[in-house]
Amino acid sequence: MATSDQDWPPLTLLTRQGCCLCEGLQERLEALDPAPPLQCVDVDGDGQLQARFGLEVPVLMTASGAVLARVPPRLSGDRLADWLHRNLNNINPA
Repeated sequence: MATSDQDWPPLTLLTRQGCCLCEGLQERLEALDPAPPLQCVDVDGDGQLQARFGLEVPVLMTASGAVLARVPPRLSGDRLADWLHRNLNNINPA
């Protein structure tokens, strides 16, 4: 599924309280115009998520559970949107 600027799929951001990288990625995603629909989930509230992703947060996933590549921490704005488009298209080719 290809995405356009107006058609972001729902995303899940796996986080943990006090994680500055998690908070930064959430802020940068929410600053996109338009911002993707984003659900934040604390891995420490779910034993299975904590066991699988506890040392890797932040982790960005599609609603179907596909894990995206690690987001470079310095990407923001148009560069983050371009990265997101490329990675979503790699998971869901047009």
